[in-house]
Formats: sequence, structure tokens, C-alpha cells
Amino acid sequence: MVKAEVGSTIESLLCQQLGLSPEYVENRIQTIFLDGKPVDNVDSATVKEGSTLALSAALPGLAGATLRRGGYYAPMRSQISHREEAAPEPHHEGMIFLKLFNLLLKELGPSFLKRGIWVKGKDLSDLFKRQPDDFWAGCKGVKLDGEKIDLKRLKEINWADRNVFLQVKPH
Repeated sequence: MVKAEVGSTIESLLCQQLGLSPEYVENRIQTIFLDGKPVDNVDSATVKEGSTLALSAALPGLAGATLRRGGYYAPMRSQISHREEAAPEPHHEGMIFLKLFNLLLKELGPSFLKRGIWVKGKDLSDLFKRQPDDFWAGCKGVKLDGEKIDLKRLKEINWADRNVFLQVKPH
């Protein structure tokens, strides 16, 4: 999850708030889903509190061609495409779920982790439990609330009933 000014368009969110260039959004992000519906116009689709925004580079095959925003086959999915509702949500700070797929995960993921993301505590605990020893060997230091802590202690914390702000920084 990321904090964002909700009530904004997808273009505003991606370019002004998250710092992506308009060229990257136009040329690299080929498929966009907002709350499970394909989006063609990033200038008019509005992100709301709790929305899920899924971003992907080009997807293969006919499905990819059909889901690509503004593509030749986009009219084939008009029944399922995102349509803006009449009353937009007022602008305010909120949380959205951001999902990155295929090449975008590798290209954008590190910068999102560096700036920080919000993770459900249970998901974070599950992630920590699944990591092999070489993952933990690569961790050079951990801070919790600004204070250094031992890796063993970090793995033992019960995060289950809260959201956690996670930031990964190179040392």
C-alpha cells in the first residue's frame, strides 16, 4: 500500500505524486487496472480511498492486446472497462493498493521500497518466515522506529494486527 492523495487522476498520481515521467507512463505502462477494470484514459480515471491500481508493461498474446490501454482491440472489452462515476471523491490523503507486474516490478519496485510502502502485518510476518538464510545474510542492519535491532528479534515480532511502514535502503 502507498499513501497518496486520493480523488486524483491516475496520471496525477503516477506523475506528480509518485514521480514517474509522463513518457514512462505513456510508453512503458501499457496495461492499467483500477479496481479490477481496465483503464484507457489515465487523465479521467480517479483513484479513491482503498482503490487497487495494477500496472503492467506489455502483456503477451491476444489478452495483452485486448487489455492494452487505447489499443486496437480495446473496444472488445468495453463492457468491463473502467468508467468514471458521476461524483468524484474529494482530494485528501489516503491509502491505495499498488500492484506492479512483469517488467515494472523490477523497474519500479526498488524505488518504491526505498521511499517506503505500507504492508499488512500478517503479510510481512509471512514474508519473513519464508526467507532463506542467505536473504538474512544480505541484511546489513535493521532499524525499527529509528532504533537498531537484532535480526532475530525482527523475525520474532508479531506484526499480525497492524499495518507496517517498510522501507528498504541500500547501506
